[in-house]
Amino acid sequence: MYKLLLRPLLFLFDPEAVHHFSFFAIRTLHRLGLGGLLRSMYRLDDPRLEREVFGLKFPNPVGLAAGFDKDARLFDELADFGFGFVEIGTLTPKAQAGNPKKRLFRLRADKAIINRMGFNNRGVFEAAERLAGTRRVLIGGNIGKNKATPNREAVKDYMICFETLFPHVDYFVVNVSSPNTPGLRELQEKKPLTELLRIMKRENTKCALVNATREKPILLKIAPDLTDAQLRDIIEIVGETGIDGVIATNTTIARDDLKSDMYLQEEQGGLSGRPLRKRSTEVIRFLVEEGKGAFPVIGVGGIHSAGDALEKLDAGASLVQLWTGFVYEGPGLVKKINQKLLEQA
Repeated sequence: MYKLLLRPLLFLFDPEAVHHFSFFAIRTLHRLGLGGLLRSMYRLDDPRLEREVFGLKFPNPVGLAAGFDKDARLFDELADFGFGFVEIGTLTPKAQAGNPKKRLFRLRADKAIINRMGFNNRGVFEAAERLAGTRRVLIGGNIGKNKATPNREAVKDYMICFETLFPHVDYFVVNVSSPNTPGLRELQEKKPLTELLRIMKRENTKCALVNATREKPILLKIAPDLTDAQLRDIIEIVGETGIDGVIATNTTIARDDLKSDMYLQEEQGGLSGRPLRKRSTEVIRFLVEEGKGAFPVIGVGGIHSAGDALEKLDAGASLVQLWTGFVYEGPGLVKKINQKLLEQA
């Protein structure tokens, strides 16, 4: 139904406008008391789907990637579509509008999206207020720096976000790999990244003591465009800093073998969706094999079918996340992945 009727209608309109409309529609369905119907349609609750990763128990291994619910406005409602966890953000200390519109583009022939959103969000403090209280789903907090903050002061931004979100999220993701904030990817270099993660580890210990709770897992989200040498650096950094895992991968700046019109291919920003599937799986496999399984990897990038998800799990990913595949294939994709996992259990 989604791909036959709803998607063709939605794809007639601007992608960012559709995103906001979708939030309105999902919220309205829940206000009308239809959350239970959505859960019955899309959720699969089975102990065979549970995964324990970096000390957390996930009801199933399929999560929603960061970028969909940037401001933590709809996390419980989105969980009704079957997700085992929801990652909010990327959040920055101060609210920022992001890059000028138009900044989101569909490449339909490639089942892909190019975005240059630029960390548009309402700021970490507003999100923390929404996260306070009870919730029905595991939450990851994806954090970054404001565009106006120079790299030499980036640590301060990450610390503000970390301290503010600490009582409200289950794990953290350090985003230094978005291509849409000028200079951000420079923080992936070994020296600044090691320093940032070491400081975050110390802050983790401090926040745990202050909040009388255990430390929160810290993950690093990396770009698919790193070389093998840079990936080996990532493996060393994870070992040296003691962080808990890696998310592979963010969007790519590559434009290889695309079918869509050239004017779309030439749009600046990060490419996600089907064209990223192969490279993200290669990065997962490289990290797991070269790292000898020393840390868990969350696989994301180009998952448009249950087979795509299984490919990443077979490559060594402990969990997977959707974003562009959720847009193109619809909410039924989460259930299809979990059904396939149960068939193989």
